[in-house]
Amino acid sequence: MFDAEQLLEIGNIGRAHGTRGEVVVRLVTNRLERLDPGSRLSTGSGELVVEATRPHQDRWLVRFEGIKNRTEAEKLRGLVLSAAPLEAPDVLWVHELIGSTVREVDGTNRGRVEAVIANPASDLLELDTGHLIPLTFVTKFEASVVTVDGPDGLFDLG
Repeated sequence: MFDAEQLLEIGNIGRAHGTRGEVVVRLVTNRLERLDPGSRLSTGSGELVVEATRPHQDRWLVRFEGIKNRTEAEKLRGLVLSAAPLEAPDVLWVHELIGSTVREVDGTNRGRVEAVIANPASDLLELDTGHLIPLTFVTKFEASVVTVDGPDGLFDLG
């Protein structure tokens, strides 16, 4: 498998569901293929392999290989599910942004990305300078440099 530092959190296991070993999983990713049958997911207690999955309200019901009853399923409650990053060159991933340098289109260095904050209108880059930059202003990302083209005054506050 992968080094634990390379893994990304993709969800967590809630309560057992029914008597046949299913558990409720809340995903923190929009990549549903993470729960495809055969997917290997890491936990603090070892690896789990997805046997079957189905949507349930705003979560997923998942059965893992080797988990055949409610008692075994209940032991999984609270585990964080992690997996290796997906390779998709046309997609910008949060884990790739963290630590990146932020520059304006004119070359002005504005700091480093410390976090990406979920926001309904647009996720925000939180910089080590305290500035927040909506992702809608990101024009390019390459070689760990985020180029932004924000409105006048974006960096005047703070």
